[in-house]
Amino acid sequence: MRDELGTRLKAFEGRSATVAGVGKDPVNAPMIRHWCEAMGDTNEAYTGPDAIAPPTMLQAWTMGGLSGHRGPTGRPGSSGRTEAYDDLLTLLDEAGCTSVVATDCEQEYLRPLRPGDEITFDTVIESVSERKTTKLGTGYFVTTRTDIRVGPDLAGTHRFRILKYAPARRREKPPRPRPVVNRDNAGFWEGVQEHRLLIQRCTGCGTLRFPWLPGCNSCGGPEWDTVEASGEGTVYSYVVMHHPPFPAFDPPYAVALIELAEGVRMISNVTGVPYDKVRIGLPVTLEFQAHDKELVLPVFRAGREAAV
Repeated sequence: MRDELGTRLKAFEGRSATVAGVGKDPVNAPMIRHWCEAMGDTNEAYTGPDAIAPPTMLQAWTMGGLSGHRGPTGRPGSSGRTEAYDDLLTLLDEAGCTSVVATDCEQEYLRPLRPGDEITFDTVIESVSERKTTKLGTGYFVTTRTDIRVGPDLAGTHRFRILKYAPARRREKPPRPRPVVNRDNAGFWEGVQEHRLLIQRCTGCGTLRFPWLPGCNSCGGPEWDTVEASGEGTVYSYVVMHHPPFPAFDPPYAVALIELAEGVRMISNVTGVPYDKVRIGLPVTLEFQAHDKELVLPVFRAGREAAV
């Protein structure tokens, strides 16, 4: 199938995106210091009277911030940017490729930059890919190449690649997995459907147990009845799930081992607070969460004070 949009986009290759752009600030020690502190880079080459700028700062000297650049005339907001790049992006927007993500960059260093250096730069649209389909959506990779100079000398080259794409349609979230119900735990799940949290109790020795089992761990007795939990408990332990992602869940989320007031422990989710506010010893209260018409699960809600 012929890609007519791709053909039109290819015509932009080799055209200028920025002509005679001027760095908003000269290379300077404060920006170098802030960069090194942020990166944790303590190389002595970046300090003292003979300091150079970290090579990876190359793009930083071309950026205009929120207030923009000054161009060759010194006018604020005059960056030397051409209409060609804007036209390219507009063409992609009109085709539905309204989202953008930076994918990677490549840098080549030819001479060190030192405090006081005034930089200029020119940018060319180096390449536009064929139409690509990614997990984010379908679109085109656009690569620009920026040549950065100090006076007539080329100091370095920065290639920057973005993906302009039409977002993929989100699939409908699948239903939450169902618990495995068998003859040993059916009574527990029947209680949950009635919004009751039932704990097994051995009729021989009185020991409470959870999860439900066919016999008592303490005395081995097979007979049992149930008591209904009060619903009060505390977080005994927890983990925060980040990976692997499951389509029915929204990580990150906390999975906690809850110690009930009756003394038994069960695994459940903690609601009512962000995952990073869950703590060992956090008081929680039982509630029942309906995920659909058929699935009800016991979860534990933290008090409002825990969210502060």
